[in-house]
Amino acid sequence: MSAVPAIALRQVAVTVSDVDTALGFYRDVLALDFLFRAGPGLAFLDAGGVRLMLSTPQGAGEPGRNSVLYFHVHDIVRVFEGCIAKGAVSERTPALAARIPDHDLWIGFLRDPDGNLVGLMEEVREAPPAIG
Repeated sequence: MSAVPAIALRQVAVTVSDVDTALGFYRDVLALDFLFRAGPGLAFLDAGGVRLMLSTPQGAGEPGRNSVLYFHVHDIVRVFEGCIAKGAVSERTPALAARIPDHDLWIGFLRDPDGNLVGLMEEVREAPPAIG
């Protein structure tokens, strides 16, 4: 039995210019589950057990200047194309990023309404179909 890590990721904050616009992207385009709002400048969603906090700039925060969020998906090409169809901006279509002994790692990138980079990633046993 492995030990429980002392530190575990539970929440990620993304600085956005407009919480309502960002909420539409993360909830409606990426299909994350909405959790709750805490006033007009905060919204929280569930990203596979990690809470995603959307916030207007606090202190030195600046929209579009955040770390990259990577979301694990199944059928990366279908998910990527679905996000583009819902209005997401494509930064880079899904492509093979690394060959690992038991799988291939595929990654594609989108931009949210504030220009934050959003990664989609999938560990696949065979190459996904080409984007059409």
